[in-house]
Amino acid sequence: MRLFAALVPPEAVLDELSSAIAPHVGQVPGLRWPDRATWHITLAFYGEVPERVLPELEVRLARAVRRHTALDLAFAGFGAFSSARRARVFWAGVTGESMTALADSLKAGGRRAGALHTDEKRFHPHLTLGRAKTEIDLRPLVESLSGFTGSPWRAEHVRLVRSHTGSQVRYESLAEWALAPSGRD
Repeated sequence: MRLFAALVPPEAVLDELSSAIAPHVGQVPGLRWPDRATWHITLAFYGEVPERVLPELEVRLARAVRRHTALDLAFAGFGAFSSARRARVFWAGVTGESMTALADSLKAGGRRAGALHTDEKRFHPHLTLGRAKTEIDLRPLVESLSGFTGSPWRAEHVRLVRSHTGSQVRYESLAEWALAPSGRD
């Protein structure tokens, strides 16, 4: 099973992102725009995980999530990996409380449970909005959206998601855990 842990923003916040990028969708040659139903913020990517590891993974991730509080976030700005000039991924940035400690805990829980292909790249909070098979120059797109700031929202749950690959990628939520209430609640 191909698995990852993620935050899924509220629909109203995704509506704002969708409206911001709508004039550009289909207008950038070589950029594919994934279906909105797949939009999420990846906290930890585990890759292919044997089914026998799933029960232990769920226990460890539940424990990790309980140790962290809900996060106040917002989408702000857009960018690209590896750079706007040589892009393969177009994304919306995430601002607000740091998600790094949560992401690190989820990665560690995955490794301890036996998810041996856990991605160890430095965490960069973002929501992927487009992908290209070859490097393309997305500077005009990124610049045209530079003034965007979305409404604040609170991330209160972490999901364990299974990715079904194929001609059309589909995600299946396997489990969901509540983050602890923050001190502001």
